[in-house]
Amino acid sequence: MHFTNALAILAGVTSTFALPNVTRSGRFLYQDDGTRFYIKGIAYQQQGDLVNNGGFPEPIDFIDPLADSAGCARDLPFLQQLGVNAIRAYSVNSSLNHDSCMQALSGAGIYAIIDLSLPVNGSIDRTNPSWTTNFLNLYLNTVNTFLKYDNVLAFNIGNEIVAQADTMPNVTAAAPYIKAAARDVKAYLKSKGSSALVAYASTDGPATWRDPLAHYLGCNSDATSIDLFGLNNYEWCGNSNFQSAYAGTNDDFSDLNIPAYFSEFGCNTSPPRLWTEVQALFGPEMVPNWSGGLAFSYFPAQGNFGMITLSPDNTTVTTSNDFNLLKAQYNNVTFINSPSQSAAGQTQFPACPQPNSTFLASSTLPPTPNDTACQCLAQNSFSCTFKETNSPGEPAVIGSLTDTACSLLGQQGGSCSAIGGSGSAGQYGSLSFCSPVTKLDYVFSQFYDVTNRNSQSCDFSGNATVVSNPPSSSAAAAAATSCLANAQTTFAPTAPAGSSGSGTGSSTATSSAKGNTAQRPVAIFTDARGILGVGLMTLLALVGGSWTLLA
Repeated sequence: MHFTNALAILAGVTSTFALPNVTRSGRFLYQDDGTRFYIKGIAYQQQGDLVNNGGFPEPIDFIDPLADSAGCARDLPFLQQLGVNAIRAYSVNSSLNHDSCMQALSGAGIYAIIDLSLPVNGSIDRTNPSWTTNFLNLYLNTVNTFLKYDNVLAFNIGNEIVAQADTMPNVTAAAPYIKAAARDVKAYLKSKGSSALVAYASTDGPATWRDPLAHYLGCNSDATSIDLFGLNNYEWCGNSNFQSAYAGTNDDFSDLNIPAYFSEFGCNTSPPRLWTEVQALFGPEMVPNWSGGLAFSYFPAQGNFGMITLSPDNTTVTTSNDFNLLKAQYNNVTFINSPSQSAAGQTQFPACPQPNSTFLASSTLPPTPNDTACQCLAQNSFSCTFKETNSPGEPAVIGSLTDTACSLLGQQGGSCSAIGGSGSAGQYGSLSFCSPVTKLDYVFSQFYDVTNRNSQSCDFSGNATVVSNPPSSSAAAAAATSCLANAQTTFAPTAPAGSSGSGTGSSTATSSAKGNTAQRPVAIFTDARGILGVGLMTLLALVGGSWTLLA
C-alpha cells in the first residue's frame, strides 16, 4: 500500500475531546470510567547509527519521530489500520515542537510512551551507573515538554539498563539508580498534578535477576516504585503456542504487585512473523498478569525488523507482510474487562528483595541530585577547573581526565571516593549526584591543593586552569561544609533553569519529512568512566594542607 498525500490527513484527525486518563489500580491499568486499559501498540522510532556497547548494539544518534509533523501525517493512517492505541518513542528532543504529532495521535485515540533517556551520554550507564544533576535536568526537560499533551501514557526511566552479556559483569547494582530516577520523576510529576505513569523497559534475561529486578522496582513504597514494568520479550517465534513460549514467564510474573506489559515483542527468527502471540497476550491466560504490549517495530531496524519501508524522499510508505499479519491479529483482539477497578484494589508495596549473588541491588537509594549544592561548590570551593569546550567529544575527554586525575590524586594519598557510589553497598559519595564537570573540578582542585598548588598541577595537557582568586584550602573546606550540609536528602525536584515546558522550539523536521537528518543532536554529558573508589562521605577535614571529603 502507498500513501503520498500525508499532510491532508493531519488536520482531519484532531479532536476537541481529551483522551481518558489511564491510572494504576492494584496491578492493572484503568481508564477514568473504570474500564480496564490494555496497551495495544507499536514501537515508533527510526533507528539511528549503531555501535556495540558491551555486547549490545545501541544507537549513537536519533531522529525524533514526534517532531516530524509530515512523517506523523504520513504514518498515521497506517497506525490506524493496525488498530493501535499506543506508540513508544525511544528518544525525543525536548527543544523541538511536538504539537502536530501529539495532537494528531491524540485525535486518533493513540497514547504515547516516551523514553526520557538519550543515546550514548544521556542515559544511566549500566557498568558505571550514576544519578546526577545532568540526567535529572535532561529527564525533566523532556517531561516539561510533554506535560501539556493529554495522550502521554508513561515516561520510561530507561531501557535495558540492567542487562547481561558475556563481556560484562553482573550489572544489577545499577537498579538503585533506576529506582532513584523513578522516585524523583514521580515526585516532579506529582508536583505538577500529572497522572502520567513512570515506567521502565527491561531486557529479558535469566529469571535469577530478571524477576528480582521487576519486584525491586515495585518494592517498598509508591513514592520509590515505578508504576509500570515493561519486558522486551521475544520468546514466541513463528507459530508457537502459549505453553511453549509464554507459560514460564507468565508464571514468574504472577505475583508482581504493579502492572506489567511487553514493552517490545515480535520474534523474527522464523519468518514470516505470524503474530499469533497477540491472541495469547490479550487472552484469558495472560491478562491476569499482563496489560498488553508493543510490537517491534514500525520502522526498519537492525536484525530484519520493521513493517514498512519509506521511499527515498520519505514521503511514501510501503507496507510489508509483517504489517498485514499484525493488522489482522490486532484487529481481532477483544479486551477482557476484568477484574473490575474496585476488585483490583490499591497497589501493595512489599519489602524489597534482599541482595544475593545474582541480584546485587541495595534498597538504599542515591539522593535526589541537588543542583543548588553542586553550584554552590562550583562557585565557592574549587581552585582548579576544567576548560569546557562543549565539543561532541568532550564527554570522553572528561572521563579520561577524571581517570588520570584520580590516579594522580591517589598517588598523593588522596581519594576520589566523594564522587563515586555503589548501588550494591548503598553508599554514595557526597558529590556523587553532581555533573561530570563538577566532579572533575573537584578532583582537579584536590590534586592542585595536595601538591601545594604547583602551577603544573593545574594543567592536564591544557585542559585545566586556575580560577581567578581561588579560595584558600580552609575557605574551600568551610564553603563545602555549608554547601553540602543538607545535600544527601530526598526532595521533589523543580524544573531546570530555563525550562519553559512549552516545547515551542522549531526544526526543519517539523515541516518536512526530508528534514530528518537535521535532528542529529550533540551527545549530552554523562558521568566519567572508571571513577576510583566508593563510599559515603559525611565530613570535611584539612589533610596535608588541602581540604578533602572523609568517610
